[in-house]
Amino acid sequence: MSSHPHEEWSQSLFRQFKDAGIDLFTYIPDAGNARLAELAEEDNETRLVLLTTEEEGVAMAAGADLVGKKSVLMMQSSGVGNCPNYLSFSKGGRFPCLMMVSMRGDYGEQNPWQYPMGEAVDGIFDAMGVAVFKVDRREDLEGAATAAINAAFRNSQGAALVLTRCLRKAAKGVAHARRTKRALKPRDTNASRARRQLLD
Repeated sequence: MSSHPHEEWSQSLFRQFKDAGIDLFTYIPDAGNARLAELAEEDNETRLVLLTTEEEGVAMAAGADLVGKKSVLMMQSSGVGNCPNYLSFSKGGRFPCLMMVSMRGDYGEQNPWQYPMGEAVDGIFDAMGVAVFKVDRREDLEGAATAAINAAFRNSQGAALVLTRCLRKAAKGVAHARRTKRALKPRDTNASRARRQLLD
């Protein structure tokens, strides 16, 4: 079992993508999509493609659609600014483009350089006609992912599943608590067994 802090929700989201028929995963490496990328690479039925820039994933989504395939583009919010030209192509051609975006420049952000692009994400997606499904809580993930998948592939449009830092920070905290609990679990030593026998 992986000890990755995003293990649980990444596994769940990967299964959801696969169940929807998505077999092409394109990405720019980021902590928010790292475990999903590993799962796509390990699975024999999916293909993982490392991009040099985010808009390549938009073009690959259109190409996948032309041959009857489905893809998801995984990126950080700082890369959304690279996509408008290609998203206009997808919008004009009514090509589905499902994106999973790991947000920066929001809750708990410590890097001031991430704020300008983080604040611009919603405006860019709105201008390009991309439906946005933002997730702050783990319990909302499946519903938001279903809505994003349906918007992209049933309505032939851009759709962004936006994972905020609230979600990812909460998942990291749960993983840390589980590791701490395991580390603090009492060891069953000879002395502890002897004490139990005396008490019995």
